[in-house]
Amino acid sequence: MQFHQLAYFVAVADTRHFTRAAERMRVAQPSLSQQIRALERDVGAELFHRIRGNLSLTEAGETLLPYARRILADTESAYQAVRELDELERGRVRLGATPSLCTGLLPSMLAGFRAAYPGIELTLHESGSRDLQTDLSEGALDLALIVDSRLRDQTRLSTRPLLVEELVVISAKDRPAPIRRGRLRILDLKDEPLVMFRRGYDLRDATINACRAEGFEPSFAIQGGEMDAVLEFVQAGMGIAVVPSTVVRDRFRVTRFAEPGLSRVVRLASREDVEPSRAVRALRDAITGYLANAAALPRGTRSLLRPGEPG
Repeated sequence: MQFHQLAYFVAVADTRHFTRAAERMRVAQPSLSQQIRALERDVGAELFHRIRGNLSLTEAGETLLPYARRILADTESAYQAVRELDELERGRVRLGATPSLCTGLLPSMLAGFRAAYPGIELTLHESGSRDLQTDLSEGALDLALIVDSRLRDQTRLSTRPLLVEELVVISAKDRPAPIRRGRLRILDLKDEPLVMFRRGYDLRDATINACRAEGFEPSFAIQGGEMDAVLEFVQAGMGIAVVPSTVVRDRFRVTRFAEPGLSRVVRLASREDVEPSRAVRALRDAITGYLANAAALPRGTRSLLRPGEPG
Protein backbone atom coordinates (compact mmCIF):
# COMPACT_ATOMS: atom_id res chain seq x y z
CA MET A 1 0.00 0.00 0.00
CA GLN A 2 1.53 3.32 -1.13
CA PHE A 3 0.67 6.91 -0.27
CA HIS A 4 -0.24 7.95 -3.82
CA GLN A 5 -2.52 4.91 -4.16
CA LEU A 6 -4.49 6.07 -1.13
CA ALA A 7 -4.75 9.57 -2.63
CA TYR A 8 -6.09 8.10 -5.90
CA PHE A 9 -8.53 5.92 -3.96
CA VAL A 10 -9.95 8.90 -2.04
CA ALA A 11 -10.26 10.91 -5.26
CA VAL A 12 -12.26 8.13 -6.93
CA ALA A 13 -14.40 7.70 -3.80
CA ASP A 14 -15.16 11.44 -3.79
CA THR A 15 -15.94 11.79 -7.51
CA ARG A 16 -17.39 8.31 -8.13
CA HIS A 17 -15.67 8.55 -11.51
CA PHE A 18 -12.24 7.38 -12.70
CA THR A 19 -11.80 10.07 -15.35
CA ARG A 20 -12.78 12.97 -13.07
CA ALA A 21 -10.55 11.55 -10.31
CA ALA A 22 -7.63 11.37 -12.76
CA GLU A 23 -8.23 15.02 -13.75
CA ARG A 24 -8.25 16.04 -10.09
CA MET A 25 -5.00 14.16 -9.42
CA ARG A 26 -3.47 15.33 -12.74
CA VAL A 27 -2.56 11.85 -13.90
CA ALA A 28 -3.60 9.77 -16.90
CA GLN A 29 -6.78 7.79 -16.33
CA PRO A 30 -5.23 4.39 -17.26
CA SER A 31 -2.41 5.00 -14.77
CA LEU A 32 -4.89 5.84 -12.00
CA SER A 33 -6.99 2.74 -12.77
CA GLN A 34 -3.85 0.59 -12.68
CA GLN A 35 -2.89 1.95 -9.25
CA ILE A 36 -6.39 1.32 -7.88
CA ARG A 37 -6.19 -2.29 -9.07
CA ALA A 38 -2.76 -2.62 -7.42
CA LEU A 39 -4.20 -1.26 -4.17
CA GLU A 40 -7.05 -3.80 -4.35
CA ARG A 41 -4.49 -6.60 -4.77
CA ASP A 42 -2.56 -5.29 -1.74
CA VAL A 43 -5.61 -5.19 0.55
CA GLY A 44 -7.00 -8.42 -0.90
CA ALA A 45 -10.45 -7.08 -1.75
CA GLU A 46 -12.29 -5.05 -4.37
CA LEU A 47 -12.85 -1.46 -3.28
CA PHE A 48 -15.43 -0.39 -5.90
CA HIS A 49 -18.47 -1.92 -7.53
CA ARG A 50 -18.17 -1.30 -11.30
CA ILE A 51 -21.61 -1.89 -12.81
CA ARG A 52 -22.64 -0.37 -16.19
CA GLY A 53 -20.61 2.77 -15.68
CA ASN A 54 -21.88 3.30 -12.15
CA LEU A 55 -19.25 3.32 -9.42
CA SER A 56 -19.86 2.74 -5.72
CA LEU A 57 -17.82 1.65 -2.74
CA THR A 58 -17.81 -1.95 -1.63
CA GLU A 59 -17.92 -2.83 2.05
CA ALA A 60 -14.11 -3.05 1.96
CA GLY A 61 -13.96 0.36 0.32
CA GLU A 62 -16.25 1.89 2.95
CA THR A 63 -14.00 0.40 5.65
CA LEU A 64 -10.77 1.67 4.11
CA LEU A 65 -11.98 5.21 3.27
CA PRO A 66 -11.83 6.84 6.76
CA TYR A 67 -8.40 5.32 7.37
CA ALA A 68 -7.16 6.62 4.02
CA ARG A 69 -8.47 10.11 4.74
CA ARG A 70 -6.79 10.07 8.16
CA ILE A 71 -3.45 8.93 6.73
CA LEU A 72 -3.54 11.66 4.06
CA ALA A 73 -4.50 14.32 6.62
CA ASP A 74 -1.77 13.24 9.04
CA THR A 75 0.79 13.29 6.23
CA GLU A 76 -0.22 16.81 5.21
CA SER A 77 0.00 17.91 8.85
CA ALA A 78 3.51 16.48 9.04
CA TYR A 79 4.56 18.33 5.89
CA GLN A 80 3.00 21.53 7.23
CA ALA A 81 4.88 21.20 10.54
CA VAL A 82 8.18 20.84 8.68
CA ARG A 83 7.34 23.78 6.41
CA GLU A 84 6.54 25.93 9.45
CA LEU A 85 9.91 25.13 10.97
CA ASP A 86 11.48 26.33 7.74
CA GLU A 87 9.37 29.51 7.88
CA LEU A 88 11.12 30.53 11.11
CA GLU A 89 14.46 30.12 9.34
CA ARG A 90 13.61 31.75 6.03
CA GLY A 91 10.15 33.26 6.41
CA ARG A 92 8.88 36.71 5.52
CA VAL A 93 6.46 39.04 7.29
CA ARG A 94 4.98 42.24 5.86
CA LEU A 95 4.09 44.64 8.68
CA GLY A 96 2.28 47.93 8.35
CA ALA A 97 2.40 50.68 10.98
CA THR A 98 1.56 54.35 11.35
CA PRO A 99 4.50 56.80 11.17
CA SER A 100 4.18 57.75 14.85
CA LEU A 101 4.47 54.10 15.89
CA CYS A 102 7.47 53.66 13.60
CA THR A 103 9.10 56.64 15.32
CA GLY A 104 8.09 55.68 18.86
CA LEU A 105 7.40 52.10 19.94
CA LEU A 106 8.21 49.96 16.94
CA PRO A 107 12.05 50.03 16.97
CA SER A 108 12.24 48.55 20.48
CA MET A 109 9.56 45.95 19.69
CA LEU A 110 11.20 44.78 16.49
CA ALA A 111 14.74 44.71 17.86
CA GLY A 112 13.90 41.80 20.17
CA PHE A 113 12.08 39.95 17.40
CA ARG A 114 14.99 40.37 15.02
CA ALA A 115 17.40 38.99 17.60
CA ALA A 116 15.18 35.93 18.19
CA TYR A 117 14.45 35.24 14.51
CA PRO A 118 17.32 36.58 12.39
CA GLY A 119 16.27 34.47 9.39
CA ILE A 120 12.83 36.05 9.01
CA GLU A 121 12.75 38.88 6.49
CA LEU A 122 10.82 41.87 7.83
CA THR A 123 9.23 44.33 5.41
CA LEU A 124 7.79 47.51 6.93
CA HIS A 125 5.17 49.68 5.25
CA GLU A 126 4.58 53.07 6.85
CA SER A 127 1.23 54.76 6.24
CA GLY A 128 -1.96 56.04 7.84
CA SER A 129 -4.44 53.68 9.45
CA ARG A 130 -7.01 53.92 6.65
CA ASP A 131 -4.47 53.09 3.96
CA LEU A 132 -3.06 50.25 6.07
CA GLN A 133 -6.51 48.68 6.35
CA THR A 134 -6.87 48.79 2.57
CA ASP A 135 -3.44 47.22 2.04
CA LEU A 136 -4.22 44.52 4.60
CA SER A 137 -7.61 43.64 3.06
CA GLU A 138 -6.01 43.45 -0.41
CA GLY A 139 -3.33 41.02 0.80
CA ALA A 140 -0.38 43.43 0.57
CA LEU A 141 0.28 43.13 4.34
CA ASP A 142 0.23 40.30 6.88
CA LEU A 143 -0.27 42.46 10.00
CA ALA A 144 -0.85 46.15 10.68
CA LEU A 145 -0.59 48.37 13.74
CA ILE A 146 -3.34 50.94 13.41
CA VAL A 147 -4.85 53.62 15.60
CA ASP A 148 -8.45 54.00 16.72
CA SER A 149 -9.74 53.60 13.19
CA ARG A 150 -13.17 52.26 12.46
CA LEU A 151 -12.87 49.11 10.37
CA ARG A 152 -13.62 49.74 6.71
CA ASP A 153 -14.30 46.07 5.94
CA GLN A 154 -15.90 44.40 8.92
CA THR A 155 -16.19 41.03 7.17
CA ARG A 156 -12.48 40.52 6.44
CA LEU A 157 -10.48 42.37 9.09
CA SER A 158 -10.33 41.99 12.82
CA THR A 159 -8.45 44.09 15.35
CA ARG A 160 -7.15 43.55 18.84
CA PRO A 161 -6.61 46.51 21.23
CA LEU A 162 -3.02 46.60 22.48
CA LEU A 163 -2.38 49.80 24.42
CA VAL A 164 -3.48 53.34 25.12
CA GLU A 165 -1.12 56.18 24.19
CA GLU A 166 -1.38 59.59 25.86
CA LEU A 167 -1.36 62.58 23.52
CA VAL A 168 0.64 65.63 24.63
CA VAL A 169 1.55 69.05 23.28
CA ILE A 170 5.16 69.68 22.27
CA SER A 171 6.92 72.97 21.70
CA ALA A 172 10.52 74.03 21.11
CA LYS A 173 12.63 74.13 24.27
CA ASP A 174 13.68 77.73 23.61
CA ARG A 175 10.07 78.87 23.23
CA PRO A 176 7.53 79.46 26.02
CA ALA A 177 5.05 76.73 26.88
CA PRO A 178 1.44 77.21 25.75
CA ILE A 179 0.54 77.87 29.40
CA ARG A 180 2.74 78.95 32.30
CA ARG A 181 1.45 76.63 35.01
CA GLY A 182 -0.64 73.50 35.35
CA ARG A 183 -2.06 71.41 32.58
CA LEU A 184 -3.39 72.48 29.23
CA ARG A 185 -7.07 72.57 28.27
CA ILE A 186 -8.15 71.95 24.69
CA LEU A 187 -9.55 75.50 24.68
CA ASP A 188 -6.02 76.83 25.32
CA LEU A 189 -5.10 75.76 21.79
CA LYS A 190 -7.51 78.28 20.28
CA ASP A 191 -4.95 81.01 19.61
CA GLU A 192 -1.91 78.76 19.20
CA PRO A 193 -0.45 78.13 15.71
CA LEU A 194 -0.35 74.38 15.20
CA VAL A 195 2.07 72.38 13.12
CA MET A 196 -0.41 69.99 11.54
CA PHE A 197 -0.13 66.62 9.85
CA ARG A 198 -1.38 65.87 6.35
CA ARG A 199 -4.98 64.97 5.61
CA GLY A 200 -5.88 61.37 6.41
CA TYR A 201 -3.48 61.31 9.36
CA ASP A 202 -5.00 59.93 12.57
CA LEU A 203 -3.42 62.62 14.75
CA ARG A 204 -4.76 65.37 12.51
CA ASP A 205 -8.31 64.05 12.89
CA ALA A 206 -7.94 63.61 16.66
CA THR A 207 -6.67 67.18 17.18
CA ILE A 208 -9.17 68.90 14.92
CA ASN A 209 -12.10 66.92 16.34
CA ALA A 210 -11.08 67.80 19.90
CA CYS A 211 -10.93 71.50 19.01
CA ARG A 212 -14.28 71.42 17.27
CA ALA A 213 -15.82 69.72 20.28
CA GLU A 214 -14.80 72.84 22.25
CA GLY A 215 -16.40 75.12 19.64
CA PHE A 216 -13.47 76.45 17.60
CA GLU A 217 -11.41 75.74 14.50
CA PRO A 218 -7.66 75.44 15.10
CA SER A 219 -5.21 77.67 13.26
CA PHE A 220 -2.21 76.22 11.44
CA ALA A 221 1.31 77.55 11.22
CA ILE A 222 1.94 74.91 8.57
CA GLN A 223 0.17 71.70 7.59
CA GLY A 224 0.66 68.67 5.39
CA GLY A 225 3.66 67.03 7.09
CA GLU A 226 4.56 63.47 8.05
CA MET A 227 5.74 62.71 11.59
CA ASP A 228 9.44 63.48 11.04
CA ALA A 229 8.65 66.79 9.33
CA VAL A 230 6.22 67.86 12.07
CA LEU A 231 8.82 67.19 14.77
CA GLU A 232 11.45 69.19 12.87
CA PHE A 233 9.09 72.15 12.33
CA VAL A 234 8.19 72.24 16.02
CA GLN A 235 11.84 72.07 17.01
CA ALA A 236 12.51 74.99 14.65
CA GLY A 237 9.95 77.04 16.61
CA MET A 238 7.26 77.29 13.92
CA GLY A 239 4.46 76.25 16.28
CA ILE A 240 3.23 73.52 18.60
CA ALA A 241 1.86 70.05 17.82
CA VAL A 242 -0.23 67.34 19.44
CA VAL A 243 1.68 64.04 19.30
CA PRO A 244 1.88 60.72 21.18
CA SER A 245 4.07 60.86 24.25
CA THR A 246 6.12 57.97 22.86
CA VAL A 247 7.75 60.09 20.12
CA VAL A 248 8.85 62.99 22.33
CA ARG A 249 12.01 61.79 24.10
CA ASP A 250 13.98 64.82 25.43
CA ARG A 251 13.96 67.02 22.34
CA PHE A 252 10.95 69.17 23.27
CA ARG A 253 9.14 71.03 25.97
CA VAL A 254 6.15 68.83 26.87
CA THR A 255 2.81 70.08 28.18
CA ARG A 256 0.21 67.54 29.26
CA PHE A 257 -3.54 67.97 28.91
CA ALA A 258 -5.83 68.37 31.90
CA GLU A 259 -8.02 65.37 32.72
CA PRO A 260 -9.55 63.54 30.96
CA GLY A 261 -6.88 64.47 28.43
CA LEU A 262 -6.43 63.11 24.95
CA SER A 263 -5.40 59.56 24.12
CA ARG A 264 -5.66 56.96 21.41
CA VAL A 265 -5.86 53.17 21.24
CA VAL A 266 -3.29 51.21 19.23
CA ARG A 267 -4.66 48.02 17.67
CA LEU A 268 -3.19 45.03 15.87
CA ALA A 269 -5.14 44.30 12.68
CA SER A 270 -5.15 41.12 10.62
CA ARG A 271 -7.21 39.29 8.01
CA GLU A 272 -9.89 36.97 9.38
CA ASP A 273 -10.00 34.84 6.22
CA VAL A 274 -6.27 34.06 5.97
CA GLU A 275 -4.46 31.51 8.13
CA PRO A 276 -1.25 33.20 9.33
CA SER A 277 2.08 31.53 8.69
CA ARG A 278 4.29 30.55 11.61
CA ALA A 279 6.52 33.55 10.92
CA VAL A 280 3.51 35.89 11.11
CA ARG A 281 2.35 34.23 14.33
CA ALA A 282 5.84 34.63 15.78
CA LEU A 283 5.82 38.38 15.10
CA ARG A 284 2.28 38.73 16.44
CA ASP A 285 3.31 36.97 19.66
CA ALA A 286 6.46 39.10 19.94
CA ILE A 287 4.43 42.32 19.65
CA THR A 288 1.81 41.29 22.20
CA GLY A 289 4.47 39.88 24.55
CA TYR A 290 6.44 43.13 24.47
CA LEU A 291 3.39 45.32 25.05
CA ALA A 292 2.07 43.10 27.86
CA ASN A 293 5.22 43.98 29.86
CA ALA A 294 4.24 47.28 31.48
CA ALA A 295 7.80 47.84 32.73
CA ALA A 296 9.06 48.05 29.13
CA LEU A 297 6.57 50.73 28.10
CA PRO A 298 7.45 54.43 28.15
CA ARG A 299 5.61 56.95 30.27
CA GLY A 300 2.25 57.93 28.88
CA THR A 301 1.28 54.46 27.63
CA ARG A 302 -0.94 51.86 29.26
CA SER A 303 -1.04 48.26 28.10
CA LEU A 304 -4.41 46.63 27.47
CA LEU A 305 -2.85 43.15 27.61
CA ARG A 306 -2.17 40.89 30.55
CA PRO A 307 1.30 39.37 31.08
CA GLY A 308 1.39 35.90 29.58
CA GLU A 309 -1.74 36.51 27.48
CA PRO A 310 -1.44 34.53 24.22
CA GLY A 311 -0.95 36.43 21.01
